[in-house]
Amino acid sequence: MSLSDIREQCEKCTKCVLSQTRTNIVFGDGNENAKLMFVGEAPGKNEDLQGIPFVGAAGKLLNKYLDAVGIPREAVYIANILKCRPPENRDPLPEEEDACISYLDAQIEEIKPAMIICLGRIAAKRLIKSDFAITKERGQWFERNGYRIMAIYHPAALIYDNNKKEVTYDDFKMLKSEYDKL
Repeated sequence: MSLSDIREQCEKCTKCVLSQTRTNIVFGDGNENAKLMFVGEAPGKNEDLQGIPFVGAAGKLLNKYLDAVGIPREAVYIANILKCRPPENRDPLPEEEDACISYLDAQIEEIKPAMIICLGRIAAKRLIKSDFAITKERGQWFERNGYRIMAIYHPAALIYDNNKKEVTYDDFKMLKSEYDKL
């Protein structure tokens, strides 16, 4: 199934109540042949309005980190577990994740990235392991379903906690080192 087929399915989706309040689905953005894929939890207000992931404050910060290590945003693919915005940017509910995860799985299968980076604990708990501890396990590589996966702090967390910025930069430098080997 192509990404456009998957997107079309998302646009018609009514599997959960979030479909009733969305402005746009936020399917994904970037290089469809990317070796590196970032996965967040859910779209925010700016993403819902534009239909593009990571375009708000957290997205601008993600772009700065990518620029700092020399990875163009155009070279990567960015998606979220949820394709519709939860009200007030609350955490996704398990039933919402369950309703949407097949779309992300299909995106991953179609793109076939060499590496997947989970942006934050919610994505890590869904893609790496249910008891993932972001503070203890961020920056470590895991193998899941034939993919190398690592979690880092969500860019939004850095906006509220400056102490996480330096370790996140270290994670991006390590990520760039692995990216250059591809």
